[in-house]
Amino acid sequence: MDYTPLEAYGAIGNLETVALVGNNGAIDWCCFPHVESPSVFARLLDSEQGGHFSVSPSESFESTQGYIKDTNVLQTEFRTDSGQVTVTDFMPVPDVDGVLPSTIFRRVTCDSGPVELDIEFKPQFDYARLQPTIDTIDHGVVATANVDQLVLSSSIPLPLSSTSANVNATIGVDDPEWFVLGYGVDQKWQPKNPQQVLEEVVRYWKQWTHQAEDQSSTPVHNEWHDLVIRSTLTLKLLTHRDTGAICAAPTTSLPEEIGGVRNWDYRYNWIRDAVFAVQALSEMGHAAEAEKYFQLCLDHCRRHDPATIPPVYGLHGGSVPLEETLDHLDGYRQSTPVRVGNAARHQHQLDVYGELVLGFYETIVQSDEMASTDWEFIRKLLNYVCDGWSEPDFGIWEVRSEPRHFVYSKVMCWAALDRGIDIVEKTDVAGPVQRWRARREDIREAVLDRGYDQDLGCFVRSFEADDALDATSLLIPVVGFLPATDSRVQGTIDAIIDRLTTDDGLVYRYDGPDGVPGDEGAFVLCSFWLVDALALSGRIEEATRIYRNVLAYAGPLGLFAEEIDPATGEQRGNFPQAFSHIGLVTSALSIARATESTTATPKPPGRTRPSDKLELDREPSDS
Repeated sequence: MDYTPLEAYGAIGNLETVALVGNNGAIDWCCFPHVESPSVFARLLDSEQGGHFSVSPSESFESTQGYIKDTNVLQTEFRTDSGQVTVTDFMPVPDVDGVLPSTIFRRVTCDSGPVELDIEFKPQFDYARLQPTIDTIDHGVVATANVDQLVLSSSIPLPLSSTSANVNATIGVDDPEWFVLGYGVDQKWQPKNPQQVLEEVVRYWKQWTHQAEDQSSTPVHNEWHDLVIRSTLTLKLLTHRDTGAICAAPTTSLPEEIGGVRNWDYRYNWIRDAVFAVQALSEMGHAAEAEKYFQLCLDHCRRHDPATIPPVYGLHGGSVPLEETLDHLDGYRQSTPVRVGNAARHQHQLDVYGELVLGFYETIVQSDEMASTDWEFIRKLLNYVCDGWSEPDFGIWEVRSEPRHFVYSKVMCWAALDRGIDIVEKTDVAGPVQRWRARREDIREAVLDRGYDQDLGCFVRSFEADDALDATSLLIPVVGFLPATDSRVQGTIDAIIDRLTTDDGLVYRYDGPDGVPGDEGAFVLCSFWLVDALALSGRIEEATRIYRNVLAYAGPLGLFAEEIDPATGEQRGNFPQAFSHIGLVTSALSIARATESTTATPKPPGRTRPSDKLELDREPSDS
């Protein structure tokens, strides 16, 4: 069987897990009860044995997908010679009804017909390592393996085969047919009124979206308004409702190169991803919610000594599982290995300290509040940065080679100290600012001396990098290390355009080795970073042109994976990717602010620089 292109999938979820639904009517990926749990459907990673739940016309068809406006309720419309059928897929979020289990609702309506359908329910538990027993019950079927159980409630009888339940059924233009799949429920469980649940779920998402739009400080251009809203909805979908953790993506091992080995498990919470996402959501009007999520992120980090803060943790605050390979799975389009867990859990990544402090700075600017316990933790981070900034690390890109002195890591250490100094100077909290100022200047001198190549006229990837470039250098003006108009910044932008960027604005992450064989696609977030840097420089026409070009690579539903293959235009890497949608939102805001500003350099969204707004009256901590 052929694999479905990534751009042909839509995502649904309940703020605990996410399912991918293809435009062929198949749920090919879902993990229960949480996004980092083992899969129950994984045909995405093995077309034969991965498992799926399919509803589609028996005859040949054309299909299109769309979301009900301003929601995460997905509709797939099938058109055949016999008629037209629409499948509506959604998951009820816990806020809608606290007694609902982990559940997928599938409503099938015949708009014209009758139309014959093929329906196949073929779960495979634990990444297809456990084949369940499937039995008939009064209102459907139940699949059981060890402690896992799925109950599929169906108004259409589902005959059993040896490994699945499947049927050909004809539906007419009458009442809709419902399939409701519940995980971890008793065999006697039946869902409440499905139509009422659908209406409640639609209402929940619309209210969440519209409340935020009323509070957003910067309106985005009408041309890409809908894509920005879709991105914020996607970020919300990737956020765990209880812990506030944001998974980098809801999938594992979707390849950065077809047939290659760059296949990683992204179903965990990276600190930098979470901070970036919280800042993007805050900019789009979800400030109170973002502040809550960031506070939870701080709570997780403060459990560790500053020197040993892991860059990634599980969505419930625990350690990420050890990385292992699932050799029984073929991988997406025969791209192996399939991995679960992530070895980056052990890496030392200095930029994380900058992200945490910048996120903290952003929240207190937004809320005008600062808890003394939070400042005590931030101060410990800053004191560690004073000692640890000169160490090599594995960097934002989590190289699997030897650690290096990455320029971006040093810049983010500078940014951490810079914001810490600003907080002390503009509030009543205390800190050893004389020491922080000295280390800030040490970092600045090191970056300008060893991270900038006079011959190339641009910043390079690392102190050891010779002439290798890195797209993270585009963030140097964004975090305020140098002004965007500085000739060294402009030279870096132009060098990245020349060496890392395709003709239509897709940007590769870096050049040079990283310890992993093979190639990768252009990185969507880096493409948006280029837009931000250009907008901040006043090069608004270039920024707008590239932004439009990158948006053209979005899937039909407005979703982005991690990367784009410039040769084919196909999406690559895990899907949908939080980083990509964060970039889409912040770049829209960058262009909006740059366009509005005629007298001053616009503030880049989500990366607040020292601000006159920061005037708090707080009880000082001990220095």
